[in-house]
Formats: sequence, structure tokens, C-alpha cells
Amino acid sequence: MRSEIKPGILSSLWHYARTFVLLPLGALTLGACGASTVTVEGSYPSPNIPPLPMTLGVYYSDALRNHVYTERTDAGKDEYLVNSGASHVELFNTVLPAMFQQVVVLNDPAMANERGVDAVFIPNIDEFQLGMPQKTRLDAYEVWVKYNMRLTAPDGGYIADWVMTAYGKTGQETFGSAEGGINDASVAAMRDLASNFSISFTNVPEIRDWLQPRLQ
Repeated sequence: MRSEIKPGILSSLWHYARTFVLLPLGALTLGACGASTVTVEGSYPSPNIPPLPMTLGVYYSDALRNHVYTERTDAGKDEYLVNSGASHVELFNTVLPAMFQQVVVLNDPAMANERGVDAVFIPNIDEFQLGMPQKTRLDAYEVWVKYNMRLTAPDGGYIADWVMTAYGKTGQETFGSAEGGINDASVAAMRDLASNFSISFTNVPEIRDWLQPRLQ
């Protein structure tokens, strides 16, 4: 005897099969869209110091311009993407013209000789760390950044290579969102860098030795 599947049962089977296929796809979409992007925005004061009487070339690598730090959950999923590249460029474009008589942004360090600069400055970010209140158990957002700074002659020869660190912190109660806290702590760290960089630049031993005959 041949059995028949009634139309109502067929409809139910199709509904369950369709649900079974679509649910994993929905879960994948939610997982891919889980991370929040924080594009760091802030203002950076220009230091009030006498500028050095020379022309500085500055080269911003793609790694600096496009720097993005990824904060992950304990399960390893992307939670926050902190984009600070453009803000770092803005910081140096504010600080360097106060420190030097003239600053020239170079698209390539190899252009230094033809642009008539005295030296080329190349900043890079080595490490970026973020402290979240729910992980540190502190009532604050914290940011630590480690930088590698290089100063070269126009022909690429070595002048100086040194490390700088910066730290920023902001209270959790100040902001209604994690994104605001992350942004403010990042800006505080970059302001810390700006202040220390302008004060300590001429105290780097290799730079001090390089400057001495040029300032006499």
C-alpha cells in the first residue's frame, strides 16, 4: 500500500528545513557584525617652545596612518576596533611645526634629498594596549602605547632610534558608552606623548650630539 504525505505535513517539513538552514547563516552574520569601531578624535596642543632652526622631513608609514588595534573578548572574538592612525598624524602635524622652523611631509623617505631637509623623522607604533573596566576591575578606561621613533639623515643614514611610551586614563563614570571612554583614554595617551616628545627630543643622546655642531 502506497503511503501519501498530506499537503499540510509537506508545508511543515519545508518550514523546519528552511529554519534549520537559515539559523546558522543568521548566527554568522551577527558574529561578523559584533565589533564596534572607535575612530579616535581629539585636539592636541601646540608646544610653546623655541623652534630649532632647521627643516625636518617627516614620513608617516602606512602602518602608522592606518593603525587599528583590535580588542578581543575572553572568548577571542573581536569586540572593539580602535582606529588611531589619522589622529596620530594630526598630533605630529600639530607638534612638529612648533619644534622646527620648517616641516615637510614626505610621501617617500627617498625624496628627502630633493626636498632639501636636514633630517627625516619616522614615527611608528610598536604596541597599543587597552584596559577595559570589566576586565581590569578598575573604574577607568586605560590606554598604553609604545612607540619607536627614528631620525635619519637625508640619505637614510642613522642619526637616532629611540623608544617612547604614553599612558592615558579616564574615569568610567565620565561616559555613557565604552566607545567614549576608549576615545578619551586614547586622546589622553596621545597628549601625554605630545608633551613628553617635545620636551625630551633634544635630550636623546644621539640627537643632542647631532644637533651640537649645527647649532653653534
